[in-house]
Amino acid sequence: MKLERLYAITIYLLNHGRTSAKELAGYFEVSTRTIQRDMDSLCLSGIPIVAVSGSAGGYEISERFRLDRQIATSEDCSYILTALQGFVSATDSQKVKQTLEKVSCALQPANDNGIILDFSVTREGDNSILQALQSAAIQKQTVSFTYTNNNNETRSHKVEPIAVIYRWYAWYLLAYSKAKDDYRFYKLVRMSDLNITDIPFTKEHESADLILKKTDKTDSRHYINVLIKCKETAKSRVMEYLKGTVIKECANGDTFMKLTVVENEHFWFGTLLSLGDQAEVIEPKAIRNRLLKSAEKIVSLYHGRQT
Repeated sequence: MKLERLYAITIYLLNHGRTSAKELAGYFEVSTRTIQRDMDSLCLSGIPIVAVSGSAGGYEISERFRLDRQIATSEDCSYILTALQGFVSATDSQKVKQTLEKVSCALQPANDNGIILDFSVTREGDNSILQALQSAAIQKQTVSFTYTNNNNETRSHKVEPIAVIYRWYAWYLLAYSKAKDDYRFYKLVRMSDLNITDIPFTKEHESADLILKKTDKTDSRHYINVLIKCKETAKSRVMEYLKGTVIKECANGDTFMKLTVVENEHFWFGTLLSLGDQAEVIEPKAIRNRLLKSAEKIVSLYHGRQT
């Protein structure tokens, strides 16, 4: 177990650079004292570990050191192939298919890992938009498009694409808006009239991973807590689609659950409407009233069409 951890620490430091003992301890789920002993062991084995003191200090491996080869086990190979197969199912990209073919020849795991990643449900509309944005991000070309936001407002945008990301059950473009001097998310299904321009980026951007971590820390979306009471028949759907947390279970099968949702997004609200009389919002009152008004409009629509 220790040898595996020492190897994993070496790979981690090569990939991430200087890292504090606290960060390493958290990542590998051991104590900081254990990490210190591991560093001593790595030094004794010939790995040039450098300890840097101070607030920005930590452990790193000398830049002169490189592993001649990184030994991948049969299990490692199977996970790499599984990830690539999932990527193919998500994008149906010919280039990714070709990469999978090449890697499949080079990596031949002895056993199946028992996992299949099928992301075909993530394909939204015209898949060429996703591939076009990916290409623009790689080529560092500015893109323009028409965009309709959550408030049904339509505007033209010109941005510098950083990466296409699948999160929150949809594909998004992470991009830099020169007009706002900020990084923004744009939902692909809300885009139209996409144009890849010849305009180069105005500046050098950090990696998509670093930008994503920073934007997540400054999430400006407004979250609210919603308390609902749902019947036993709706409990599983609330947990699955709304990530509901059980607060109290009643003897008659009813369950009180808490939801944490983004106030101006529509998915969770539509899901609550679809539950009908199987779920009741207890608080906040504003959400109760909003649901009531929506239900009244639906009833009025269908009553108005009766003959």
